[in-house]
Amino acid sequence: MAVLEGARRRTLAFGRRALGLDVPAADHSIAVLHQDESEVPGLNRRELVQLDRIRLMGATGTVLMAISALGIGAQPVHQNPTSGVRVLGIFARAHTGSLAMCMTGTVIVVLAWLLLGRFAIGGIGGSPIHRLTRSQLDRTLLLWIIPLSVAPPMFSNDVYSYLAQSEIAARGIDPYQEGPVAGLGIDNVLTNNVPTIWRDTPAPYGPLFLWIGRGIAELTGDNIIAGVWVHRMLALAGVALIVWALPRLSQRCGVAPVSALWLGAANPLVLFHLVGGVHNDALMLGLMLAGMEFCLRAIEDIHPFDGRAYTWLIAGAIVITMSSSVKFTSIIALGFVGMALARRWGFSVRSVAVAAALLGAIAIGTTLLIGSMSGLGFGWIHTLNVANAVRSWMSLPTVLGIITGFGGVLLGLGDHTTAMISITRPIAAAVAGFIAVRMLVATGIGRLHAVGALGVALGAIVLLFPVVQPWYLLWAIVPLAAWATQPVFRVPAVTFSAIVSLILMPRGAEFEVFQIVGAAIATVIVAVLFIVLTRHALPWRGQTGVSAPSQTPKSYGVTS
Repeated sequence: MAVLEGARRRTLAFGRRALGLDVPAADHSIAVLHQDESEVPGLNRRELVQLDRIRLMGATGTVLMAISALGIGAQPVHQNPTSGVRVLGIFARAHTGSLAMCMTGTVIVVLAWLLLGRFAIGGIGGSPIHRLTRSQLDRTLLLWIIPLSVAPPMFSNDVYSYLAQSEIAARGIDPYQEGPVAGLGIDNVLTNNVPTIWRDTPAPYGPLFLWIGRGIAELTGDNIIAGVWVHRMLALAGVALIVWALPRLSQRCGVAPVSALWLGAANPLVLFHLVGGVHNDALMLGLMLAGMEFCLRAIEDIHPFDGRAYTWLIAGAIVITMSSSVKFTSIIALGFVGMALARRWGFSVRSVAVAAALLGAIAIGTTLLIGSMSGLGFGWIHTLNVANAVRSWMSLPTVLGIITGFGGVLLGLGDHTTAMISITRPIAAAVAGFIAVRMLVATGIGRLHAVGALGVALGAIVLLFPVVQPWYLLWAIVPLAAWATQPVFRVPAVTFSAIVSLILMPRGAEFEVFQIVGAAIATVIVAVLFIVLTRHALPWRGQTGVSAPSQTPKSYGVTS
């Protein structure tokens, strides 16, 4: 009996440690990513001059990108507004020059973003001596966004799939059953703009997005340019929600709003892919973060938990569910809200069950309402894995499967890539699920703030997702920007954001190797000359400087 009792205790202890109920000290867990930031004085006169130059530098880069998009952006096959136009059409006939212009603009924007970071988060070693204000960052971000807002789509053709799938819904056909070819016909003007790989696949997006898309299709009809513009306005609305919610969430976590906005909203991946690429991830992220803020107002700010708190909580849960009706992944945010709510009520099995029942009922009710009111039903549940047909080089389980399969070919064992991917992807999904559960428990026991735990869980999902697109990195980076402050997070996040932003090619033309090499060489020459010429005008190296009149440092918002 003693042996059995000892085994039972060891098993129980292992289970508690695995779930995160019994964990090591905070400095040995994921909590090391966070440390409260302190307020620092504003920029001095010299730094204000440098800020103006950085702002102009980034704007110049986005203007170059916008102009180059006239030639190598994801222009429509039909209704191309630059086709046959003497001045504007020259960029489409000079692919190498347009590519060099795009590469140069991309590098300039990334460098401007990195320089701006000196006034937002400082260097690798710690906080800046001076930090720019929220209004200064907002004006900078707006100036950088405007050129890309009026440019043709860049780096992705997904918006044309949105238009085709929305038109299918507008015709009363189920977009979760029929792809563009079957729903619209192979000769339809909208079908011809959809990438070949997606012409026969049903829509993988939630009913709220296609409901909105159906309204856009009814408004714009077959006018592709108008349809793209309205979808971009929708993406910009999502970015606006990110800009609204992110600083509020960061203050709850003791992080400077400017730091969070610089990494999360001014990130080149946001500029290039959410704005330039017109991706619905902008709307998903914006709604998810706004819903989190509403829920946390109820959970953290209102004492006692009265009717006003329930109003904010229900509103936030509805908004998060709406986010999942754009892309389903964001529904995970509701779990972290639930654990934070359970902790507010006194963390126990009962409080977790009550919070899960309440938020689950809201989510189910909202989903049923959207599905029935839109008339699109729930077929989207069966199309969530449509994108798995793509083998993504950024997906860890997919890459492992491909490498293993290639190794089998080299050893003469045959090509077992598909079989290996069918093994690695479920294993990766299980690992991601386990990490998400650990983060939920960490939220419930108060070890991590809900925003930080959500970001870590989404990071695990992105890294272990069967298909990873470059802008999927924002699923994790944006919420983590509001919580994680340590270099162990910020340095890799900034590095990956910069590298991924630089290596992706425009989608509007097929380039020969010599064109890519020539454009890259021209870009490097221009970048080096620019750095040399501005070495004294811009803060390329860290500056000690003299601080403005000192003020007592204090942390932002709530300690997490």
